[in-house]
Formats: sequence, C-alpha cells, structure tokens
Amino acid sequence: MNRTTLSLIAGASALAAVTGFAALSSPDAGAANEPARAAARLPVERTGLLCPRPSTSDLAETTYTSFTPVTEGAKKEGGAELQPATGAGADDDPQADGKSKDQESKDEGSEADEESQTDGEADEKPKAGAKPVLKPGKPGEPATGSVSGGEAPALVGTAEGRFAPGWTVQQTTEVAAGTGRGLQGVTCTPADTEFWFPGASTDEDRTDYVHLTNPDDSAAVVDIELYGKDGALKTTVGEGITVKPHSAEPVLLSTLTEDKQTDVTVHVVVRSGRVGAAVQALDDKLGGDWLPASADPSGSLVLPGIPEDATAVRLIAFTPRDADADLTVRLASPSGLITPAGHETLHVKGGMTTAVDLGDITRGEAGSLVLTAPDGSVPVVAAVRVLRGKGDQQESAFIPAARPVGTRATAVDNTAKGATLSVTAPRGTAEVKVTASAGTEGGTPASKTYTIKSGTTQRIEAPAPAGAKGTYALTLEPESDTPVYASRTLVSADSGAFFTVQPLPDDRGTVAVPEAGEDLSVLQR
Repeated sequence: MNRTTLSLIAGASALAAVTGFAALSSPDAGAANEPARAAARLPVERTGLLCPRPSTSDLAETTYTSFTPVTEGAKKEGGAELQPATGAGADDDPQADGKSKDQESKDEGSEADEESQTDGEADEKPKAGAKPVLKPGKPGEPATGSVSGGEAPALVGTAEGRFAPGWTVQQTTEVAAGTGRGLQGVTCTPADTEFWFPGASTDEDRTDYVHLTNPDDSAAVVDIELYGKDGALKTTVGEGITVKPHSAEPVLLSTLTEDKQTDVTVHVVVRSGRVGAAVQALDDKLGGDWLPASADPSGSLVLPGIPEDATAVRLIAFTPRDADADLTVRLASPSGLITPAGHETLHVKGGMTTAVDLGDITRGEAGSLVLTAPDGSVPVVAAVRVLRGKGDQQESAFIPAARPVGTRATAVDNTAKGATLSVTAPRGTAEVKVTASAGTEGGTPASKTYTIKSGTTQRIEAPAPAGAKGTYALTLEPESDTPVYASRTLVSADSGAFFTVQPLPDDRGTVAVPEAGEDLSVLQR
C-alpha cells in the first residue's frame, strides 16, 4: 500500500507502543560495520478490529464469534471489548449526511429506512437490542453472541495485553430471503488507508455498498474510485467523503455513478485518518456475501479455496498501471498445478477491469487460482465470484487474492459438519499444524499436522475438539518456511446451499522488533 513519510513515522511510533519497546538505543562508532541483528518476534500488546454493519433485513440472524489464541510471552493482564460505532461526539457534516440520506432514500425509499441505514449521526444511539450479546473470552476460549433483525450497528473493537495477540472476530449473517439472501460472512479487520475491491458491481441486479468505519477520535476523509471495463468511471460524490469519529458510513455504489456495469473495481483511498472497509455485494437472484479487500497489487497472486462443488467461477482482475498485464492462469488442484484448457492466460488492460467466466474449473475438486505476470513487472489485484447450487438455490461468495498465512492464521465460528479448510502451497511442500480450540460450550482442544505438497491445494478435514459443544476456533501454524495460503468455507446448517468463504491471512499475533544496539536508559534522569 502507498505510504507517506508521515505514515512511516507514525507507524514506527505505533510499533513501539504496541510492543512495549521503549529502551533508548544509539549506535556506537563501529555499528555501521556490524552485521544486522535478527529481529525478535514479540506478542502485540494492543490491537483493534472493525466490523461493518451486518444487514438491514428484518430476516437477518447475525452471530459474532471472538477468539484470542494462547500466545507464549503475552502479558498476563488485559481485556477486549466491542462497542457500537455510534458517532458520539462527531461534528455535523452536511455533505456526509446529505449523501447518506440520498443513498438510503434511493435504495429504500422511506425516511424510516434512512434512519436505520445511517450510522454516522452525532446523536445516534443504538436501539434496544442492537448490541451484540458478546463478551470476548480469555485466550484459548471462544465466545459467541447473536442478534436478530436489521438493527445491529457497525462495531469498533479493541483488545489489550493477553487478549490482543491474534484476536479474531467473525461476523456471520444468515438472511432467509430477499436481495442478498444467503450466508454472509466477514472477518472483522484492522483500520488502514488503502483498499482494493475487484468484483464489485453497479449492475441493475446488484446492490453493493462500501462500508467505511472510523475507529478514531477525528474524522476521516475518503475517496472512492471506480474502474470498469473501459477505465475510470465518472463519479459524482465519490471524493471527499467524511466519516465521522467512531462512526460508520455505508456508501451505495450505484449512487456514485450512472454507469451500470457488471464488473467494477473499487479503490478506497483515505486522505486523512484511517478506516476499515469492506464491500457488501447483494444480488437479486444469486444471493450475496461480503467481498474482502484483495491483497496489495502484485505480479504474483494466489486466490485460495474455491469449493469443490462450485458450479461457476468468475475471475475479475485489475492493474492500476498504464501498462497491460498478461497473466498466466493456473489452478493448484489436489494433484498439482494445472493449466485450465481455454483459460491459459488473461490479458488485463491497464486501468481497466477485466473479467472472464471460468465455468466449473474445479471439476469436483477443491482448488486455488495462481496468477502470475511475466517477471512480476505489472502489479495486479484480483478476486473470484463463486456460485454453488442450481436454479433458484444458487448462492454466491467471493474469494479475493490473499496474503500468505505467515506465522499463524485464525478462523472462528467453526463446526465439525459446517466448516472446511483449504490450504495451498504453490511454491514448495509445506507442513501445517492445525489446532482446534475448545468449543464455546465445552470440549478439549485437539491438534493435527498436515503435509501440503508443492503446487497443490488440500481440502482439510480439520480436527474437532473432543466432546465439542458449540462452535470452536481453528489456528493454522506453518512449520516450514514455504509460503502457504488458506481459506475457510462455512456452510449453513439450515440450508446447504448457503455458504461463505474467508481467506486466512496472518492473525497479527506477533510483530518483529529489531534488537537494541545499546541501552541508554541508565543515563536518563
């Protein structure tokens, strides 16, 4: 992501605060000639997560699940909480308020719906029953809560001390009928300053929102850029969107442009402050789900965990460069890397969104897409829309290009029958340890190690805690240096057609801290 010098300075300060690294150090005269010291990995001491507003449907049933893995070296004290983003203390902003009301009136057509959709009002109070019934549990103990209807607000979460390393919150919503019906799942994410969402739409059949959540005490200013098949779309109010402190702003994409396009790439850039961002993609006929942000633009991308029973897969790609990209398309199958017949390459024009239907590319076996630009010279972002089911029972989900698991990844809200893991190692054989926590209502943790052969995707029947009751968390820990990518698929217990997929990046449990050259704290007076 693009970073300014100021952002780098702020990031260094935040790193010291997060890890508690406060000793003063100064290089001696020969330090420049000494070999660089290896960075130590220490548990983070504070982390934040943002959950978008789950739904406005009266038929929505939303479950929140929180889990912090046990992390060696973490502090013994601490706590975690999730609070509604109510905009308390925010200054009125006529532009932001007017835009939100216009969006809601266009989508819902009534003043009452405007009030229920707008999270950014300074005097807004969460309605009775709107707070999710969730108190995060101690490390190693998942906790869950639920809320019915469309009144649940966006959430701002913070965790400190032993609750912070790897803290993960999943928001899962089931909507029985109507636009976007199906299982909509999203992992709550930290705030940032730039996001890419290939796979959004402004088509007549789609109702897509960009949900922006501001966790800070000052307002954030955000630009939303849209790119279609012919390049940048002309937008009317996409620049300078104000998101008030501790508030959330849902932005309906179809209010930003008059262009109706099936495939759109959304670029969210924060001018001032920081936000959490996610796209909610709701289809009149094909259900709906959350579209998480793609990994940063890169010449090599992995989209992990296309379900084995996918009936249709649509690949959407975009390069922000002026130059075109010719991507090599390969599928990491259970038996190795293969080149899909008829889809060996994908030509992506600079600044334009490109999409292609890959059909039932998995052919009954779970797989992951591996996209590569020659020499990695042209960075690309990408996502796939996956369909399962047939006819009126079709349901959709999205898998963006993912970051590697890193040190550890965490998935929550799992059940023995409703959750599966897909792990791929595109560039070498890898060992991965998977641990199931105790359940929300009891059970004994269990672990198992798996070998992922080079170039393959393995659908893992993950271990379940002995005597499991309720849902449980799964942690993935690579035991080799080979990069691995993973995703988790959830299937509704009530409707087998309803599903959602979440990529599993590193859970930010630890941070690398360079070793101090010389401790001068004894000189302080």
